[in-house]
Amino acid sequence: MSFVTRLQWFFKWKWGRYALAVGLMATVSLISTIPPKMVGNTVDLIRGNNLTTSALTQTVLLLIVLALLTYVMVYVWITTLFGSSSLLEKLLRGRLLAHLTKMTPGFFQRNSTGQLMALATNDILAIGQTAGYGVMTLVHTLVGASVVVVMMISFISVKLMLAALIPMPFLAIAINKLGKQVRTRFLDAQASFGKMNDHALESISGIRVIRSYVQEDNDLSAFDRVTSDVMNRNKQVAVMNALFQPVISLIVGLSYTIGIGYGSYLVFEGEITLGQLISFNIYLGMLIWPMISFGEFINVLQRGSASADRLETAFTEKADVRDTENPIAVEVPASIEMRRLSFTYPSSNHPSLDNISFRLKRGETLGIVGKTGSGKSTLLKQLLRQYPVEPEKLFISDVPIEKIALDRLKSWIAYVPQEHMLLSKSIRDNIALGKPDATLDEISGATEMASFAEDIQQMPEGLDTIVGENGVMLSGGQKQRLAIARALLIDSEILLLDDALSAVDARTESRILHHIRKERAGKTTLITTHRLSAVSHANWIIVLDEGRTVEEGKHEELMMLGGWYKEQWERQQMEASLEE
Repeated sequence: MSFVTRLQWFFKWKWGRYALAVGLMATVSLISTIPPKMVGNTVDLIRGNNLTTSALTQTVLLLIVLALLTYVMVYVWITTLFGSSSLLEKLLRGRLLAHLTKMTPGFFQRNSTGQLMALATNDILAIGQTAGYGVMTLVHTLVGASVVVVMMISFISVKLMLAALIPMPFLAIAINKLGKQVRTRFLDAQASFGKMNDHALESISGIRVIRSYVQEDNDLSAFDRVTSDVMNRNKQVAVMNALFQPVISLIVGLSYTIGIGYGSYLVFEGEITLGQLISFNIYLGMLIWPMISFGEFINVLQRGSASADRLETAFTEKADVRDTENPIAVEVPASIEMRRLSFTYPSSNHPSLDNISFRLKRGETLGIVGKTGSGKSTLLKQLLRQYPVEPEKLFISDVPIEKIALDRLKSWIAYVPQEHMLLSKSIRDNIALGKPDATLDEISGATEMASFAEDIQQMPEGLDTIVGENGVMLSGGQKQRLAIARALLIDSEILLLDDALSAVDARTESRILHHIRKERAGKTTLITTHRLSAVSHANWIIVLDEGRTVEEGKHEELMMLGGWYKEQWERQQMEASLEE
C-alpha cells in the first residue's frame, strides 16, 4: 500500500500510540458483541417463563458496566488516534516549509504558489484524515466484521451466516470501482483548487493595478469561472462519495432480507431458537457500520494516497544547487573573481551572461551598469548560488565557489533585491529579520545609514509601526530604505545592491552611499543600477549589453572612452540639472 510505504517513518515512530488505539478499538468491538448475546438469552428465558428478577437485574447491571467501560476506552482511543493524526499534519507542514526554503528558483518556476498552498492545506489535511479516520474505519471493518462473524458462527448458525453474507462480494466489487473514480476525480479537484489559489493570490496582490485599469468586473468574472470549475470538480467527487452509502445500504438490506427470511425458516424447523434469531439480526445490524466503514476507508484511502503521492513528488525534487561533499574552508572573502563566466537560465536558449571576467579585492566596490535586460541582476545571482554555476569560473579567495559550503557563503552576503519582501509586522521586526537579537542602538544605526531614521520619527508608532502586507503602508522609497537598513544591520562581508536606490532622490542616494562607504570600509560591495551616479565612486565598473561586457574601467577611464557610459552619464547629469 503506497500510503503506508510513504508514511512508514511516522507509523514506526508512533507505533505504540497506534497499537494502543487499535487494541482498544478491538477490545470495544469484542465487548460490543456481548449485549446481543445477553439479549438473545433473555428472550429465550422470557419465552420459557424462566426469567427471574435477580437474573434480569444482573443482566441490566452488566450492560451498564459494559457501557461505562466502553465509554472510557472509546474516549482514550479517539484522543490517542486523532492526536497522532494531528501531529502528522503538523510534522508534514513543517517538513514542507523546510523543504521549500531549500529550493532554488527553478523549483518555483515548475510549481505555482497555488499548487504549493494546496499541498500545505488540502493535501496534508487529506493525509491526516487517512492516518486518523482511515485507520479507525479499517480497524472497525476488519476487527468489527471478524468478531461479529465469529459470534454468528459460534452461537447462532453457520448456514444462516453464509446465506446472509452472499451479497457481500458484490459490495467489494462496487467499492473497488467507486474508489478508483474517487481517486481520479479528487486529483482533478486538487489541481483545480491550486489554480483557484493562484488566481486569488494574483488578484489580491495586484488589486491596485486591477483598480487602476478598471478591471474589477473582468477579474471577478474570471475568478467566477475558476471557482465554478472548482465547484464542478468537487461536485464530481461528491457524486462518487454519495454513491458509497446507497450501495452499501442496498447490499446490507439484501443481507437483512435473507437473514430474516431464512432465519425464520430455521426457527420453524427448530434449528435455532427465537432468541438466537433476534441475536443474529442484532449482529447483522452490527455489520452495517463495518461495511460502511469499509466504503469510507476506501474513499479516505484513495484521497490520502493521491495527496501523499503529490506531496512525495514535491519532496523528491532536489535543489538545483547543493553543497559539495568536501567543502573547502575559507575564512574571509579576500577576493571575488569571474573568469569568462557564462550563464543561461534553464527555461531559455539564449545566454544571459557571456564570458564575464573581473577581479575584485576585499574592500573594493564593483559597479554594474547597462540597459534593461543586459544581465546585471543575473550576475549578482551567481554569487547567491540560486542557479548552478559553471565549474572553475567563479572564485572567492581563489577557491571555486562551488567548493565552498553554502551556509558559509550565505553568511558573508547581504542582498537587497529589486523586489523587496516585507513581512506584515513592525518596522523593527522587518529590519531585524537577519539579526533578531539586534539592540535598539544597532537598529537605529542601520536606519540612520539608510537615511530612514527621519521617516520613522514622523510615524506615530515609530519602529513599532506595522507596515502591512508586503509593506503596503510604505512608499516605494521607504521600502527600499527599509530593505537597505535590513542589509546594513548584519554588517556582512559582501553587500549586493540590485538597483536598490532607484526609488530615492539623488540627495538621499548620495547620503546613503556616503554612509555605506564610511561604515563599510574594508568590506566588498557590488552595485547594479541605472543611475550612474550611484557607481561613479566604484573601484571598477563594467558595462553590460546582452550579457557581454562592452566597457569596463574606472569612472574617469569610461568617460575617456566616449562610449555608452559617457553618453548615459551626460544625459543623466543634464536631466538632474534641469530638475534642480
